[in-house]
Amino acid sequence: MTTTSARPRSRRTLDQALVVLGAGALATGLAVLTLTPGISAASSHREAPMIAGDPRADNTDVYAFTSPDRSDTVTLVANWIPFEEPNGGPNFYAFADDARYNVKIDNTGDGVADVTYTWRFRNQVRDAENQFLYNTGPVRRIDDPNLNFRQTYDLTVTEGENTRTLLRNAPVAPSRVGKASMPNYGVLRAQAVRQVPGGAKAFAGQAEDPFFADLRVFDLLYGGDLSERGQDTLAGYNVNSVALQVPKKSLALRGNAARNPVVGVWSTTDREGADVMGDEKRKNHEGWRQVSRLGNPLVNEVVVPLKYKDAFNSISPDQDRTVQPVVDKVYDPILPKLIQKVYGIPAPATPRNDLAEIYLTGICKACGPIKADLNAHRLNKDADPKQIFPAEELRLNMGIAPAKRPQRLGVLAGDLAGFPNGRRLADDVIDISLQAVEGAAQTGKLVPALAAGDKVDTNDARFGKTFPYLALPSTSKSGGKSRAADTDRASTALDPTNAAAIGGAGALLLGTGGFRLWRRRNTSAG
Repeated sequence: MTTTSARPRSRRTLDQALVVLGAGALATGLAVLTLTPGISAASSHREAPMIAGDPRADNTDVYAFTSPDRSDTVTLVANWIPFEEPNGGPNFYAFADDARYNVKIDNTGDGVADVTYTWRFRNQVRDAENQFLYNTGPVRRIDDPNLNFRQTYDLTVTEGENTRTLLRNAPVAPSRVGKASMPNYGVLRAQAVRQVPGGAKAFAGQAEDPFFADLRVFDLLYGGDLSERGQDTLAGYNVNSVALQVPKKSLALRGNAARNPVVGVWSTTDREGADVMGDEKRKNHEGWRQVSRLGNPLVNEVVVPLKYKDAFNSISPDQDRTVQPVVDKVYDPILPKLIQKVYGIPAPATPRNDLAEIYLTGICKACGPIKADLNAHRLNKDADPKQIFPAEELRLNMGIAPAKRPQRLGVLAGDLAGFPNGRRLADDVIDISLQAVEGAAQTGKLVPALAAGDKVDTNDARFGKTFPYLALPSTSKSGGKSRAADTDRASTALDPTNAAAIGGAGALLLGTGGFRLWRRRNTSAG
């Protein structure tokens, strides 16, 4: 299920790879312009022309974090089908039964998947002749005969050339039709969680979209008026999710998470015989073809030129450093210049090796200007340094314990269990990425003029405390106005007392060459 590719031949290409898509990944942290009519972006929702026409294959977000209630495990979450309108009947939303959905793990640092989890879905309609409804009466359990349309899935794991089936015919949580049809959807969700051999858990089904942001930023950075921020564009929309909670040893190099705690994570979608559904010119291709890919959020929107977006979706991370047209765009990112033009905030000096370290190599003292050891594959004691290459992956150090008081700004706030060390559901990746692209990683100081970010600090629905942690699907489109009281409680003020609770590990990263604590008191959500 994984493919390898040729290594770049020149030293110049390898050196340039340090900033291929990594600096651009943060440069897309606050995208500024829609690229073509009909294509919009939210995290990586509909980020490329071809995948925009195939929403069931479109990856939207990937999350990887140490499970807060089971610290010996890691939870992986991947989402598809952007902007699911809650009332989108009569067919509602289903995973594609002619695609493979993958979550891939690189534990050696070469950009090639060492562990691949794959979901394959099947459809079943009880009565297609005499019914048009998704359900023919109230649905009170996952196998209720009133559920007219249902899906099941097989879950496999591939390591090297060996593939094992972990689950067969497991039920998918259905789309949430409404209160009349599904009076207790939480029961259906719970029944869709399955135990997996080896101490793992799995889930597949609909969930509220955990990504939160004010995407009116595409209107020329709010038209230069920062008072216009604060509306969660994704509020009320749903996605289709797969989630897997697995023991750390299942992901770690040589099964030893103590010696080899760092893994890189991304998700992909494969279609058989075509690039995307409806691509008539390429339907004669044989075999499975990767049509979508997602690791770090916000990578493929702006830095990758429109001409190369579809190609980026089709390649493996080990090929990233060979994408010369993108390399040329990354040394001098576009976004800081646009911010300077609109708001008069000086763009940081280039080249942006700090951003490359965060997104392509991981953070370590030997990797770049941030002098701290956090989540680079070089920290794995059994990894071969000669086989570690720059690659765009969401990197997680499994050895860092979950934070007792998580901070929405993650590492920027001294919370080492947050983005860009993996990604939790509540991490505010828009605000984190905006500060980083403006030079926070180089200077150790946040840009005061942009300190409030997009003023959407929390999700519109609360996340769960146990697996799969995702919020239940929305049943109505709320309009997305941020809730001040919830925002204040969830995004605890980053004062010295709270910072001390993070612990000594935070102080290490926030020292010389790293990030400093942002001591900002949130006096209001607006």
